[in-house]
Amino acid sequence: MKYRNIILTIAISVAVATITVFIYAKFNQGYYEQLQESQDLPVHNVDFRNNRHGETADFTNAISIATPAVVHIQTKIKRKQVKNNLESPFHDFDDDNPFEDFLNEPSTIPEQRGGGSGVILSKDGYIVTNNHVIKNADEITVTLANHKKFKASVIGTNAKSDLAVIKINANSLPFLPYGNSDEIYTGQWVLAIGYPFNLDATVTAGIVSGKARITGNKEQENAVQSFIQTDAAINFGSSGGALVNSHGKLIGINTAFISPTGSYAGYSYAIPVNIVKNIVNTLIKYGSTQKTSAAVFQKDRTTN
Repeated sequence: MKYRNIILTIAISVAVATITVFIYAKFNQGYYEQLQESQDLPVHNVDFRNNRHGETADFTNAISIATPAVVHIQTKIKRKQVKNNLESPFHDFDDDNPFEDFLNEPSTIPEQRGGGSGVILSKDGYIVTNNHVIKNADEITVTLANHKKFKASVIGTNAKSDLAVIKINANSLPFLPYGNSDEIYTGQWVLAIGYPFNLDATVTAGIVSGKARITGNKEQENAVQSFIQTDAAINFGSSGGALVNSHGKLIGINTAFISPTGSYAGYSYAIPVNIVKNIVNTLIKYGSTQKTSAAVFQKDRTTN
């Protein structure tokens, strides 16, 4: 009886093992057949995509659209002599004081050179930049992305908005399409394009970190300010360059950065393109903006 139970137990174990092996073999055969078939399926690259806004982290297309329309601006202020008009402390004691002539000798201001960036707005050569880039310049030279150089003339300037329009005599130029700065949002990818430190065209990426911001710059405390704040790096020479979205459309003109050290430290400011459009159109038409800029800035701050 004891041997019969042992044999029965062995028989059951063998049967269970056989069934298990059979089922396992069948399952694996189907799996490998499916794996073999999957090798014929199309392969898709994986990239980051924000479905809500339809933006991609691959900026190559935006850069190819925008970079040819961003230019390098170089300026020259010629050597000048200015009269001092200083008064001698001994003026009251001697009418024929030799110090008077010495103090009123003309002073010589040496030649000054500067630079920045600009954005082509039309195929016939209208370019927007910052007013502080071309202020007091006697000569303005524009270098395109293809390294062709042109002399530029000033069409109009507006110190309150820190914008200026210049023009070169050229045709069929690449130009940057306007975006809509009212539709940007905090966290949106942006690209800053310009010519910092006299380098060739340089692109940096970041996000919009704030809207309708003021810089706190005491030199412009009388100006009405409403800036796009980003963390896309800009430096000296980037002023007047383009701030574009991931589709390559212009959404701002890079203007300033805040830094305790004098170099980029994380916060950049751009004039919203909807402000730029209104002021540029007025400058092209009239050469000045008068009260237009203040009205446009005020509208921008109330709508943001």
